[in-house]
Amino acid sequence: MTTVPRPAAELSADDARRIALRAQGFLGAPDRRAGVRGVLRGLGQVQLDTISVLARSHELIPYARLGAVGRTTVEDAYWTGAHAFEYWSHAACVLPVEEWPHFAFRRRAYRGRPHWGHELSAGAYGKVIDQLRAEGPRTATELGGAKNKGEWWDWSDAKIAVERALMYGEVVVVERRGWKRVYDLAERAIPEALLHDDLDDTECVRRLVRQAGEALGVGTRADIADYHRLKGEQFDAVVETAGLVPVTVAGWGKPAWADPAALASEPRGRHRTTLLSPFDSLIWERARTERIFGFTHRLEAYVPKQKRIHGYFAMPVLAGGRLVGRVDPAREGGTLVARQVTLDGPKAVPAVARALREAAEWVGCDAVRVERVDTPGLAKDLVAALG
Repeated sequence: MTTVPRPAAELSADDARRIALRAQGFLGAPDRRAGVRGVLRGLGQVQLDTISVLARSHELIPYARLGAVGRTTVEDAYWTGAHAFEYWSHAACVLPVEEWPHFAFRRRAYRGRPHWGHELSAGAYGKVIDQLRAEGPRTATELGGAKNKGEWWDWSDAKIAVERALMYGEVVVVERRGWKRVYDLAERAIPEALLHDDLDDTECVRRLVRQAGEALGVGTRADIADYHRLKGEQFDAVVETAGLVPVTVAGWGKPAWADPAALASEPRGRHRTTLLSPFDSLIWERARTERIFGFTHRLEAYVPKQKRIHGYFAMPVLAGGRLVGRVDPAREGGTLVARQVTLDGPKAVPAVARALREAAEWVGCDAVRVERVDTPGLAKDLVAALG
């Protein structure tokens, strides 16, 4: 692990929490002129996931920061005008197109892998590239079929080939259409000025560490490295020259680094009250969420139903810069259903009610129904607050 220099600042736990909230777009007036693209640039990535309850996670993330931005507006902001591409970062993510050069190190690593878990038939790779060149953007189905007749990972030759080309950087995902990836050649989809692998591995990692530090505001080695799924030793190799400054945070018990711009002014302004996707970068890492908010959260979508504690897709509720509860939502026609609600005491009731009402309006529901509140004595108060 890298040797940590003398800290530039000593932060209280509340200082660090407010810095993180501002960096992630939840404290202060949102930049509505920059809109969804501004959110994407600020975060550096927006994670994608197949689960759709109220909406898919990549829609929920700008909604949480900007409010009721139209869902078509969100998709258009990502996928029109060559402003973004999809690639592997923290997971499968939408990334601002300006980040393309920074992932050259990952593309090179993928090209050097001897095995992929899928055998590729001779000629399949070239065939897919030729087809995209001749026909333009295509889904795997349009390229010859995504699957064979076996299990989920029994991919067709066309799917194996185009996914390999995606990892190598010869092909780009330029859109999600009905949740299917739409592939195109990188030479068409990425602006010419950005279409290069000129940065060496060290410079790529240095820039991603700086970007992650700016997006988080303040974080530990693990926080910052995990943002783009870097290894700890990769972080160690560049942190001294990445432009972040070492700090200490009361109660963290670990060295931390901060964006110097985040230390230059006191974080203040209006707090957002909203439901958060479990895949939101504010809370996606459990240890960081516990450290900053004193809040333990786990996505239970993949936990057997009988073992779930808070529900299938429990969404933390952010209010006043704190996590004050959880809601496991669903939709039934024009009704948003709160299948299970957890409240951090009576003071959380108005905030949770507000978050539910706003979310219902955003997804086109005209009613909210509460099925279960973990603290039964607060159920009537929540229903009353919902009006």
